[in-house]
Amino acid sequence: METISIYTLTRSCNCWDIGKNFSTYEALENITNGLNEGFKFATVFTTAFDLSIEQIKDDTFRVKKTVATKTDIPSLQHDKEKKRLIDTNNKPYLHELKITDAAGNVFKATQDKYRQINHYIEILSSLIKELPEKQLLKVVDMGSGKGYLTFALYDYLTNVLNINAQVTGIEFRADLIKLCNDIATKSNFKKLHFEEGTIDSYDSVDTNILIALHACDTATDDAIHKGIAANADLIIVAPCCHKQIRREIEKHKTHNDVEFITKHGIFLERQAEMVTDSIRAMVLEYFGYKTKVFEFITDAHTPKNIMIVGTKNNVLTYKSPAVLDKIKAAKKYFGVEVHHLEKVMGI
Repeated sequence: METISIYTLTRSCNCWDIGKNFSTYEALENITNGLNEGFKFATVFTTAFDLSIEQIKDDTFRVKKTVATKTDIPSLQHDKEKKRLIDTNNKPYLHELKITDAAGNVFKATQDKYRQINHYIEILSSLIKELPEKQLLKVVDMGSGKGYLTFALYDYLTNVLNINAQVTGIEFRADLIKLCNDIATKSNFKKLHFEEGTIDSYDSVDTNILIALHACDTATDDAIHKGIAANADLIIVAPCCHKQIRREIEKHKTHNDVEFITKHGIFLERQAEMVTDSIRAMVLEYFGYKTKVFEFITDAHTPKNIMIVGTKNNVLTYKSPAVLDKIKAAKKYFGVEVHHLEKVMGI
C-alpha cells in the first residue's frame, strides 16, 4: 500500500510541526478531518503534483493543482542521523573521559555533555575559519579542567581541518594535568599537552587563539589580558561570577535612571554581569578587536552562558579615543571606579 507523509498543519496563528507516515486512505482521512475540525488551509505535496486546499465558506473549498515541488520519493525515516563535527568513531579520548563506551556508544548520562562538546566545536569552527593561515596554530585553553573541550578542539583542528596545531591546556589541579596528559598520550595526540599553572602566571607569548571558559570573576580579565598581550588573533572567554564590579556598584551607589530596578538584589546582580562584560567587550575593541557577545549554551545547563569573542581586526583603530570615552562614561554612570581588566591593561 502507498504511504503518504503528513508534515505540517496550520490553524489560525498556531503551528504544529509534526511528521507522521500514513497509508493513502489514512492520509486523506486525516486531511479531511483536519479541515472539518477548524483548519482553514492545507497543502498536499505529492511526487506528481501539489494541491492547495482553502476553505472559502463553511461548506465551500477552493482546490488549486500545481506542478510538483519535489519529484523525489522522500525517506520514510523520521530519526535522521545528525552529522556531528566530533563523531564517536575511533575516539579513545571520549572513552577515557567516560563519554562513550569502548564501542563508541554515548552513555545515556553523558548525552548532554556530548552535545555540548559538538555545539562548542560548531561555534569555534566558524570563528577559526576566518583566521589567517599559520604554519603552526598555537592554542591555549586556560582553566581546561578535565579537558573535554580541549581534546575535542585538538581533534577537530588536526583530524577534521588538517591544521598543524599545538594545543596547551592550563590547569592548576595536578591530578587533572596527569589524567589529561595520560589520555593525550593514549590518543596519540602528539601536540596536545597540559601544564600545571594559573592564568595570571602563564606566559602567553605567540599564542594565536586564547580560550578561557568559566574563569571565575577577575580571572576572565586576566585571560583577556594575556590574549591581548600576545596579540592573539582570537580571544574566547565565557565569564563566570562578576563579584568585582558588583562590589564597585554597591560601594558607590551612583544615582542613575535604572536605580529603581537595581534596588532589587537579583537585578543588581544581573546588571553587574552586563556592565562587567560590556566593558570587557569595549576594552577588546579599544585594543583593535572586533567583538561578539552571545549565549553559547542554554541556561538549562548553566546560568553562566555568555560568551565574549574578540577577533583581531587591523582595520579598527588601535586605542581609539572614542572607545575610551565610552568606557569612562559607562564606569561613571554605574559607579565603577576600577574595572580589573582596564587596571591590568594599564588603561
